[in-house]
Amino acid sequence: MHKKILICCGTGCLANGSQAVVDEFISASLGMEVDILPDVKKVGCNGFCENGPIVTILPDHITYYKVHPKDVEDILGSLNGEPVERLLYKDDAGKPVLSREENPFYASQLKIALRNTGMIDPGNIDDYIGTGGYEALRKALSYHRKEVIKEIEISGLRGRGGAGFPTGKKWRSCFEVPGETKYMLCNGDEGDPGAFMDRSILEGDPHSVLEGLIIGAYAIGASQGYFYIRDEYGLALAHVQKALEEARARGYLGHNILNSGFSFDCEIVRGGGAFVCGESSALMASIEGKVGEPRVKYIRSVEKGLFEKPTVLNNVETLANVPYIIFHGGTEYAKLGTDGSKGTKVFSLVGKVNRTGLVEVPMGITLRDLVFQIGGGISENRKFKAVQTGGPSGGCIPEKLMDLEIDFDSLKDNGSMMGSGGIIVMDESTCMVELARYYVNFLAGESCGKCTPCREGLRCMLEILTRICEGNGEPSDLDLLEELSYTASLASLCELGRTAANPVMSTIKYFKDEYIEHIDNKRCPAGACKSLILYEIAKEKCRGCSLCAKNCPVNAIKGELKKTYEIDQDVCIKCGTCLSKCPFDAITVL
Repeated sequence: MHKKILICCGTGCLANGSQAVVDEFISASLGMEVDILPDVKKVGCNGFCENGPIVTILPDHITYYKVHPKDVEDILGSLNGEPVERLLYKDDAGKPVLSREENPFYASQLKIALRNTGMIDPGNIDDYIGTGGYEALRKALSYHRKEVIKEIEISGLRGRGGAGFPTGKKWRSCFEVPGETKYMLCNGDEGDPGAFMDRSILEGDPHSVLEGLIIGAYAIGASQGYFYIRDEYGLALAHVQKALEEARARGYLGHNILNSGFSFDCEIVRGGGAFVCGESSALMASIEGKVGEPRVKYIRSVEKGLFEKPTVLNNVETLANVPYIIFHGGTEYAKLGTDGSKGTKVFSLVGKVNRTGLVEVPMGITLRDLVFQIGGGISENRKFKAVQTGGPSGGCIPEKLMDLEIDFDSLKDNGSMMGSGGIIVMDESTCMVELARYYVNFLAGESCGKCTPCREGLRCMLEILTRICEGNGEPSDLDLLEELSYTASLASLCELGRTAANPVMSTIKYFKDEYIEHIDNKRCPAGACKSLILYEIAKEKCRGCSLCAKNCPVNAIKGELKKTYEIDQDVCIKCGTCLSKCPFDAITVL
């Protein structure tokens, strides 16, 4: 039986050496004495990046993890025999699992936006067509434009870029605006720290996004489109460019698409890395060659957007869902999710969790299932503390809300937001005051500075939070933080400023006791704020092994071998190296 060998070549696996694995498979398989050589294929991100490089054998559906070139010979030798057990993933009970479907990380997932990612060669249009690619476009072109929009409305698809605006409503609004020139844009900027959803889709299945963009352009009557992709996404840029060239050559893009009389073409614009350019009007200004800063939206972009023409902007994940909806029907898609949030959502699950990576699940999954079932619980057997959702402008959800169903409305009602889909898991070692300070610092640096509430409000909040973390906070600081947060959320020009206070307000709401400890007792309960902690060596636990002293970067630890060591507090820089190196838990944080 002919075998296919799929090797993950997403950014994560490439960083772990998957290209060398590909080269070894090709050279080794050429030397095999068989009638039919295995088909070696480079595919996109499998999602389970921490265990890469990942290799899947079809049609056996055997998946190997952490594969290196030295393992290739054993894998090839096992193609018609027993699998290589040492390379299989072990489930929570320590039992080796063969397929991805048996892997607890994948078992609860349902892939729509990621349906082809990790299964097809993103650089080969025939692979995409072989999965039914561009059949949705063919079907859409047989419909009236209003019928295409109606299917999207029936599906209940909401924008996956953050705000969750109904996609069908946006398309219809633009369709109804008169004018011959309209634009269809794809937002691939994705500036949230820890987020890599859109990047992985563009790298692993660019044609699905392109097909969605073309369908959207047909629906609103646009003839020109743009992919706005951040310049750091080199692999995504290369794959999208190749997809554009292949689609033009096959008649799916350009003049008179599939002999339908509809013409549409698009090009790539590289973003310079400004976080604010994820905002729609700032993104459009950047495409126009202007400074990327937002404008007041008393006139919506669907009426006057790019080059002052009617414009629709959807993000990568939103567009990846469109071909599936048109092909299967809006009613089928609407069966998934919750009443107000239909379909699935792609999340990047990162932080203090045992299994990190890219996951796609139905809307309505609980935070508990996401963290403990898919993520496998908290790493190092520590205690769960909170999850931060929605990127830098999102909020923190505490343990008491772990059974919250994740959708656009439930997160907003509890002081957070969906954002692009970042989920950062935190344990008891995370200081919530420092976390708020970190995100406000990021947002203050990314503010375009156009409006005062954001520009000055964020700087003032950062000064206050820094003061609290350094032990110089005052009780009145909490009231001032709340006042500044309210002003920024009410009066800022764009969503960056209006949502920037979420990390502050949610941490004050759910973890106010930590703020009070910092202010009143000059103590950081999590042991994270350097100005408020001391490292000491417990004499009854110290064995005199000298590991702490040998690894201290400033020689702050003194003592004799096999005797108790001590830390010179005047020299200690509180880096925590001794804590991580001590094998006897003799280092305490005060």
